[in-house]
Amino acid sequence: MEAALALIEEDLKKVELQFVKDLQSEVPLIRKVAEYVFSSGGKRIRPALLLLSARLCEYSGDKHVSLASVIEFIHTATLLHDDVVDNAHLRRGIASANTLWGNEASVLVGDYLFSKSFSILVADGDLNLLQAMSNATTVIAEGEVLQLISMSDLDITEERYIEVIKSKTAILLATACQSGAILGKASPEREAALQNFGLELGIAFQLIDDTLDYVSSEKQLGKSIGHDLEEGKITLPLIHTLKNCTKDERETIALILEKDTLLKDDFSMVIGLVCEYGGIEYSTGVAKEYITRSKARLDIFSDSPGKKALTDLADYVLTRQR
Repeated sequence: MEAALALIEEDLKKVELQFVKDLQSEVPLIRKVAEYVFSSGGKRIRPALLLLSARLCEYSGDKHVSLASVIEFIHTATLLHDDVVDNAHLRRGIASANTLWGNEASVLVGDYLFSKSFSILVADGDLNLLQAMSNATTVIAEGEVLQLISMSDLDITEERYIEVIKSKTAILLATACQSGAILGKASPEREAALQNFGLELGIAFQLIDDTLDYVSSEKQLGKSIGHDLEEGKITLPLIHTLKNCTKDERETIALILEKDTLLKDDFSMVIGLVCEYGGIEYSTGVAKEYITRSKARLDIFSDSPGKKALTDLADYVLTRQR
């Protein structure tokens, strides 16, 4: 991860400065909430993908910095909204914004970040970029609703779940890569290759996140362990387990998911079944397949430091701990 980011270190510093510039508002609460979320860390994977993709496509201007800021604004807006929907208390190891300022402030600041993002894009004037970003935010909203109606659905298939995470998570990584290609005026084939690289990388990213909710620690993950299960989110480790466990075990899981509060013994019961039926290994294996496919998308490009950095970033996704 560090080696990949070293190639764009100076640009990432400029992106951080751009955050501060773009967060200027006469409403103090907007700055306070947004700056809190931005300063809480985060791996900046989406801005990094955009910057590296632009470099790979030999872009030489300066629009990549403001666009990388926009992509992180959109991501942060989705986090603010997600934490309200999920009633999350932790984000990146610290209190979530909704815990500190309430749901109303979190939703409204998220709305501001969405609006600000498109204001910046309109001012830039590139209709291709505006189209890509607007498509992504529409799909993300659809993904949120798909996830909502899939809560506690023990019959959700792996294929449907992949569609949910494509929409909710992977599309923004795909758009980050696509935007870098648009900036570099890449051919349609290369733009599509980078877009698909980001999409498959994003699916793998979420699948690894799914496994971490079962096997990581709260300190490592930066959010409550077992929160997905408590919220009724049926992710791939559990989908695989439900497909292979006994009828009695399935009924036990169903009863646990119906509870308003997840007890420690409940979580231990489910994680035991997930481990027994190889849910973690299965999900990790699927993630590896997506990473392999994503890296193959880059074969259309000649070897270069930018290409290596993107492949290194893809490999990092499989080994991350938070």
